[in-house]
Amino acid sequence: MGALGDGGDDGTTDVSVSACFHCGRPLSAGRVWWVDIDAQPRPMCCPGCQAVAETIVASGLGAYYRQRAALPEGPARTVDAPELLSELALFESADDDAELVTPLADGECEAALILEGITCAACVWLIERRLASAPGVSAVSANYVTRRARVRWRPAETRLARVLAAIADIGYRAHPYSAESAERGASRERREALKRLAVAGLGMMQVMMYAVPAYLADAGDMTPDIASLMRWASLLLTVPVIGYSAAPFFLGAMRDVRRRRLGMDVPVALGLGAAFVASVWATVRGQGEVYFDSVTMFVFLLLTGRYLELIARQRALRGIEALARAVPATALRLPDWPERTMVSVPVASLAVGDRVLVQPGAVVPADGVLVEGQAQMDESLLTGESRPVTRAPGDDLVGGSLNCASPIVLAVTRVGAETRVAQIARLAERAQADKPRLVAAADRIARHFILAVLLLAGLTLVAWLWHAPEQALWVCVSVLVVSCPCALSLAMPTALAVATGGLARIGLLVANGQAIETLAQVRRMVFDKTGTLTHGRPQLVKVDTFGRMTGGEALALAAALESGSEHVLARALRAEGSAHALPAVASIVAVPGQGVEGRMEGWEGRRGAWRVRIGRPDYVRELAKPVASATSPAVEAGSASIVDLGDESGLLARFALADTLRPEARAALAGLREQGAEITLLSGDVPAPVAAVATEVGIVDARAGLTPEGKRAALMALQARGEVVAMVGDGVNDAPVLAQAQVSIAMGGGTDLARARGDLVLLHDDLRAISAAVGYARRTLAVARQNLVWAFVYNLAAIPAAMLGWVTPWMAGIGMSASSLLVVLNALRLQRIPSSGS
Repeated sequence: MGALGDGGDDGTTDVSVSACFHCGRPLSAGRVWWVDIDAQPRPMCCPGCQAVAETIVASGLGAYYRQRAALPEGPARTVDAPELLSELALFESADDDAELVTPLADGECEAALILEGITCAACVWLIERRLASAPGVSAVSANYVTRRARVRWRPAETRLARVLAAIADIGYRAHPYSAESAERGASRERREALKRLAVAGLGMMQVMMYAVPAYLADAGDMTPDIASLMRWASLLLTVPVIGYSAAPFFLGAMRDVRRRRLGMDVPVALGLGAAFVASVWATVRGQGEVYFDSVTMFVFLLLTGRYLELIARQRALRGIEALARAVPATALRLPDWPERTMVSVPVASLAVGDRVLVQPGAVVPADGVLVEGQAQMDESLLTGESRPVTRAPGDDLVGGSLNCASPIVLAVTRVGAETRVAQIARLAERAQADKPRLVAAADRIARHFILAVLLLAGLTLVAWLWHAPEQALWVCVSVLVVSCPCALSLAMPTALAVATGGLARIGLLVANGQAIETLAQVRRMVFDKTGTLTHGRPQLVKVDTFGRMTGGEALALAAALESGSEHVLARALRAEGSAHALPAVASIVAVPGQGVEGRMEGWEGRRGAWRVRIGRPDYVRELAKPVASATSPAVEAGSASIVDLGDESGLLARFALADTLRPEARAALAGLREQGAEITLLSGDVPAPVAAVATEVGIVDARAGLTPEGKRAALMALQARGEVVAMVGDGVNDAPVLAQAQVSIAMGGGTDLARARGDLVLLHDDLRAISAAVGYARRTLAVARQNLVWAFVYNLAAIPAAMLGWVTPWMAGIGMSASSLLVVLNALRLQRIPSSGS
């Protein structure tokens, strides 16, 4: 648009112009506002659009107007609009709300946002650039397909309300993600897809009613005026199908062309557009072929395929969305516990330490510890375990689980974003943001394939114009329509989306988009011992002291030294020593995989300060002098793990802690061997208990006494032999080794999932789910490859046939849609949940 008149002194003009450059709405006959964009004055319909456009230009984001493929949904609203001010005011204190904002370990905050007003990929580009330049924002990632954004910021420099205001500055609305708003968005998407499908279906049926007589009538049976009437009726019925139902294809093609890339909508739009325009021209002229029946049928069949793909994608994500809705809105708090006075309060108002009554058939509102009652808990939504689990007083309860039996009382330990269900949802959302390598490769192949199809269609048109001009157009349209880049692009993501949901139902959470693809290729499974093959709840079976302190003093000193450790042996020692008065220990230094050192002073009447160590025997031996009598029968039996305590004068005590093997470990490893996997055990424990566990489960390659660096080196040696290695271990203590493996599985049954480091997280303790997951991942990759093979075979057969004129446009529409449908339906076979053997 050029300048349409002289502007007034207040930045407006009184001349009448056609449309607002920002939102595309008609301009009033009164005043028009102006903004210079790309050195050209552009008209705006209102101060809101003017302010937003000025903000976009001032932020150096004027390229948005060159990249956008669609106009905003309505006129822009400025941040000082009353309704926006009231909305933003609601989030002024949102940074303190754990339901909306997640505090991170590095002091930053993070929130997931739902974006409104998104019409094309340029909108996402604009939002990302705007937030990236906002003060205090450290990271932003927006997704055009899901209309979600994840934003991180430094709370000392900005707040969530300012982040939302920055988005509102450029004409969009955002609010923190909630399961309810996500479900509303999914329902809106389904309704819109169904409406387009319904219009296309009705149009197709009506057009076919007019087309069939023309196909069946013999020469001379239908008069020219009747034939013309049927063509015009078909044209009128096809217009809403092209203008409404097929609009996403044309808008997508326009977006791709403006971005100078080829998407799968380009050949579809070209085929539809060429067939429709040619049919309109033939109808107006009264001669030539019309393809209204083929056009409407193609749109209907293609929309049917896309709708089924949408349903499959949403169904795969439904389990994760259900997690966010698992926690109830209210809870029965007992403010005067142990009195039974009940108050119904919002779950968001619960605090750590509150006592909550959970009735039979009710859902646990937050993570906590059972303090009264015997419970039968259904944790299937969280762990995939279908049978109720018995819980006794003192046991942990997970928010989102269902109380199946009698009334119980729990003490709240974690609320809001710290609960296990919230952590699961965040890990799943992180995985959704990843694009697996095979998906990216399929997308690249599809782009090259589209270019090849366009070239072949052009060559076909030229050849047929020379050979049979009257058939050139429909043959060219058939080539464009019969090609199926959709099948290529749907082959991998649909299968992986369904598989992600299937693994979640057996309690294995996919936290990395590459995990399923890599797990299918694994031929070497590496296990840790403590907390992985064993329960990870060792019990103290013997304490040996050497005359320098009592057993109680040794346990108290051990508990003080291990006060900050998360290792399972450390937790066991802390539990045993908690009954004693703990000494003060200074200058505590933890050496990963070795132990802990600290300084003691003036404890139990002793004078002076001295260094004390606890941990692996060889680590303590570096400080303490060997003691000849430091041999424990438990050590000789080879049934326990050994932890030494010593100072510069020698050993103070030796602790023997025994752990028990998980009952399903043998079956799980047997299942992996049946699938051709080699098993290796890497442990930091002393050789005797490692050898005992290895013998019990039949592992030949078992290595003991390894530090985290030693485990990592052993794993790298396996990889150097060309093996694809999966590591199964504690998501906290084995982080370096998990990171080195091509794919890692963290035992998350008793771990703070926010700290778990694994490509997959086992949400319960049944190792048989890992064996089932390997087979399921291989089946998923096989289905995805079947889809890819079918897509290539179909196109290699269909495109030459269409080029030779053997395929009519309506046949091409059926073939293309059927190819996409077959890919989706084949992927849906993966919905059969793999058996974990439980």
